[in-house]
Order: sequence, then C-alpha cells, then structure tokens
Amino acid sequence: FFLNNTNYGMTGGQMAPTSMPGQKTTSSQNGRDVETQGYPIRVSEMFSKLDGASYIVRRSLHDPKNIRMAKKAIRMAFETQVRGLGFSMVELLSICPTNWGMTPKNSIQWLEDKMIPYYPLGDYKIHPALAEIKL
Repeated sequence: FFLNNTNYGMTGGQMAPTSMPGQKTTSSQNGRDVETQGYPIRVSEMFSKLDGASYIVRRSLHDPKNIRMAKKAIRMAFETQVRGLGFSMVELLSICPTNWGMTPKNSIQWLEDKMIPYYPLGDYKIHPALAEIKL
C-alpha cells in the first residue's frame, strides 16, 4: 500500500518523489522545479510494468464513494496475495492539510483539481484470474 499525499508528511513536509511540479514543501520552498529536481514519479504506472505484478491500482480517499472503492481495492490486493497470483500494490491519493497549508475542505478540492488529473485513478494492471472475484 502506498499513501500518496505528495510530501513526506511525517517528517515535516519535505518534497517527496510524488510532489507535484511547482508544489511548495519545506525542502522546495519555491516549488518543485522539474528542471533541477526532476518530474514526479507516477508509482502505479511504474509498478504496472514490473514482471510479477498482478494487481496495481490507484484510488483516492477524498470522498465516501472513492473511500468505498479504495476499501474494495485493498480487499482485492489481499485476495491477490492469498491466491498466489503475484505482487499487489494499491496507491491511495490522500490529503495533507497541515503540510499543504490548507483547510481540509480546500485540500480535498486541491486533490480533485490537481492530483487526480496528474495521477489518474484507475486500474493499471489486473491479473485475468481476478475478473471472476466479486467483492
């Protein structure tokens, strides 16, 4: 499981590999400069190319509908492991109001307006045997 809130929130809000272009953090106070700091890593897209990966999805935790979808994805990841089908990874987009310097409401809006277009929600790799499973 990979919680993507675009910063290292537990250690003070430093720039993370997933920090957005132009996003300000404690270690990128002028915003992430892709010319000097590179582009963000799209983790689900990268992991979906790995041999042995069987269940790679990106979900979000910004509203009830998406939280329900995230719960199903987490259950499916465990089911994938139990069946021995290969590696699973669920990326979860999440807010970080404190380190983003926003209210929770504004953080949710920023996730919807900025993060989801850059990190599209969806299924990146699904093993064919998982199609028969209904959760």
